[in-house]
Amino acid sequence: MAIAAMAGSRDNIQGKRDSVVKGELGEDREGEGGDTENLWSSLLGEVQTSRSSQLPSSKCLLMLGDKESGKTTLIAKLQGNEDPKKGSGLEYGYIDVRDEYRDDHTRLSHWILDGDSAHANLLNFALTEKNYEDTTVLINVAMTTPWNMMDQLQNWASLLQDHIDKLPLSSEQVKQYQSASWHRWQTYTEPGDELETLASSPTKRPSRTVMDSGDELEPLPEGTLARNLGLDLIVVINKTDYMADLEKDYDYKDEHFDFIQQAVRKFCLQYGASLFYTSVKEDKNCDLLYKYLVHRIYHFPFKTPALVVEKDAVFIPAGWDNDKKIAILYENMHSVRPDQYYTDVIARPMAGIGRKPQAGREVEVVAEDEQQFLSRQQQYLAQGLPPSQGQGGAMPPGVQKTPDRKVVGSPGVQGSPKKWRHGVSLAIPDHQNIVIKLVRGRVVQTEYSDRWRVRQ
Repeated sequence: MAIAAMAGSRDNIQGKRDSVVKGELGEDREGEGGDTENLWSSLLGEVQTSRSSQLPSSKCLLMLGDKESGKTTLIAKLQGNEDPKKGSGLEYGYIDVRDEYRDDHTRLSHWILDGDSAHANLLNFALTEKNYEDTTVLINVAMTTPWNMMDQLQNWASLLQDHIDKLPLSSEQVKQYQSASWHRWQTYTEPGDELETLASSPTKRPSRTVMDSGDELEPLPEGTLARNLGLDLIVVINKTDYMADLEKDYDYKDEHFDFIQQAVRKFCLQYGASLFYTSVKEDKNCDLLYKYLVHRIYHFPFKTPALVVEKDAVFIPAGWDNDKKIAILYENMHSVRPDQYYTDVIARPMAGIGRKPQAGREVEVVAEDEQQFLSRQQQYLAQGLPPSQGQGGAMPPGVQKTPDRKVVGSPGVQGSPKKWRHGVSLAIPDHQNIVIKLVRGRVVQTEYSDRWRVRQ
């Protein structure tokens, strides 16, 4: 009995131990599962909260400009595409944008409108009331035709304004967009002057369209943002490498380029636009334009100040310029005035006029018809005038009179007799007899040829 009781007690003790061990293991497993569930929940929560700080994918560019203004080439340069292909109508594409700070990337969409104004109705697909706030507009002109530059800028700005007026935007929305442009202009600060906290991380930068309801906008100088479209606008002057050709072929001076620059900068003041001089051929300001775009659109850090020293690589950020800074250009204008009409100073060259002949290229001379020349000489002889001296001694059309032209002998050879047809020598001093014999011989030859044809 005692042995049985002892065995039973041992079994009870072992059972209790097994139950305790099983319970502990069960609790550990339940705890492990709970911790795993909490970990995944926290990760999903962090991802969800961090989505608001990711680069937006709704931003886009709108490229406007005449044909041959460099729109397609510039976009291809920003894309890193070395083989650009021109399209027609309205083209769509995108630029890859990567944020190394946050290890994030997105696509910046772009629309390229055909340079023909007949395609203006396609703006209905590129700029709508839904993407209005997310669109940055680039108006492109080329330095190859500086005489058309201001007309092109005005035409595209007017076309853009007409399209905006047709959009179903409420008055409150228009006022909000215009206030945002006003605020961006006024809050511009030179790189290095902003707070270190804002410069250290792009995530801490305020949104370009977020404004406190209590903010009051200060009045701007007269003429600044006089035509506020409520859009982020950039004026791009492409092909600035052509300035050297303008200097060589059309006698453009520094004051002409200063006159062009001051006119374009005044236009930018009216619309609150930035200004870029670019050259894809010489790779000037292309990378700077990309950095400025991602700064304006995605608020990346940007530390380049305004550039106005090099005439073919100008950069004027929105909010930096004013009338006093533009007036500095007037100091270099001696033969022109800044208030002159643009096309009076930068005039369109007439066909065949203005371009200098290239060095080493001979001037083409068109010879006069032989029969007309002989007939005129015969008339002079009949009137008793010396040959080639009628009409005040004027040279026949197409023949250039030079100091090296000589009557006797060929240029550069003295006393060397040179014979023409019919055995007539130019070395004979009697010029009148030479022309008479030449005319008579030509007439006889013509009559003989006619008779021979009749006999045949």
